[in-house]
Amino acid sequence: MIPLELVGVRVEVPANTPMMLLREQGGSHRLLPIYIGTPEASAIHYALEGVQPPRPLTHDLFLVALGELGASVTKIVVTAMIDRTFHAEVHMSSPAGDKVISCRPSDAVALAVRCDAPLFASDELMDAEAQDAPAEPETDAAEIIDDFKDFLDTVSPEDFEA
Repeated sequence: MIPLELVGVRVEVPANTPMMLLREQGGSHRLLPIYIGTPEASAIHYALEGVQPPRPLTHDLFLVALGELGASVTKIVVTAMIDRTFHAEVHMSSPAGDKVISCRPSDAVALAVRCDAPLFASDELMDAEAQDAPAEPETDAAEIIDDFKDFLDTVSPEDFEA
């Protein structure tokens, strides 16, 4: 299994389709974009932003119910793509033993964000579906700012005379 991190939720244009972007934590930082529904995108976004609704949303309610039953989410695994549809699993621990539930990746990630559960993907899925991360620019922003500060420290009005 490959550890992932949630980069965020975006709307892809021009199709105006929500997408969550997962990134490999180590290695080459490959990306796993997964198109999701608008309600699921909102649920993930609200959790990332720390929005507390006046009444529990579905994912919040599910976690409360698990807690009342003495269970907790231990990890999320995006397992496969079957017929152009991603699949995931919620791994849980409870007094009755460990359980695994199949679900949509968007629901699994919405739960993970709320309970700080680690995200993973199967090696096979990442090898088949992940995209290489874009190349990093040669110069990062901090270096550009440092160069500009050095320029400001040494520039004089005479440097601008023709």
